Amino acid sequence: MKNFRICITTTVMLLCISLSGAYAEEQKAEVPKITGSISTGIFNRYIFRGYELSTKSFVVQPSVSLSYKGFSVSFWGNIDSDEHGTQSFVPDRPGRKSFNETDLTLSYTYPIGKLALTGGYIYYGTKYAAETEELFVSASYDIIMKPTLAVYRDIASYPGTYINFSLSHSEKVYKDITLDLGASAGYFAGDDDAFRTESGTGKKYRAFHDGMVKAGFTVPIIKNMSVQPIAQYWFPLSDKAKRHGYNPNGHLDETFVYGINLTYSF
Repeated sequence: MKNFRICITTTVMLLCISLSGAYAEEQKAEVPKITGSISTGIFNRYIFRGYELSTKSFVVQPSVSLSYKGFSVSFWGNIDSDEHGTQSFVPDRPGRKSFNETDLTLSYTYPIGKLALTGGYIYYGTKYAAETEELFVSASYDIIMKPTLAVYRDIASYPGTYINFSLSHSEKVYKDITLDLGASAGYFAGDDDAFRTESGTGKKYRAFHDGMVKAGFTVPIIKNMSVQPIAQYWFPLSDKAKRHGYNPNGHLDETFVYGINLTYSF
């Protein structure tokens, strides 16, 4: 009986050790990690919500983002190689290179099945215009084309609301290379007198604003690093948006943007 008892005790101990080790490994696997990306884009111009904010130059747009347990922080910048004015842009360094914008975004995403709800804050550090801030909320549904509706509210220099609906889809075309397609449509409503149309004599600007379609390829280079050549076509969504002298921020044109993104993800 003594030997029998020793055998049972030893087996139980080994079993407990084995189960404890498996539990520890499972717990270790479940520990959330910080994820993120570092990216640099080079494009023939900078377009923001349909407004042309550079021309006759190329722009470099670095960005960094970090995420943890639904919380995200990101930095984005714009470097214009040779600033020239447009109908929507007054250079801070005409004819010279300028690091003219740095944006900071803080957000939190709450998933509910295939639905993702996000809320956050954006700080726009612009040298060519007054710095400003926005609050935003968005809802995205994880089905084909991933429809996303986002609402942005300026709470500082340019009181107004911008609503954007977008679609996006990536499809493998060869091994890990994907074809990336997207489209968006925006509506803009200015609130204060700075948005009065017809040189300040008309009603406040409210219109279906900008449309955009894009296509690109994501091509893996090495582990966690990819390159993405991309092209975008921007266009006004209404007569109000393209009317000369109507929108105080400048009219919208049909514009092509092309360039390349280099991204490292971790």
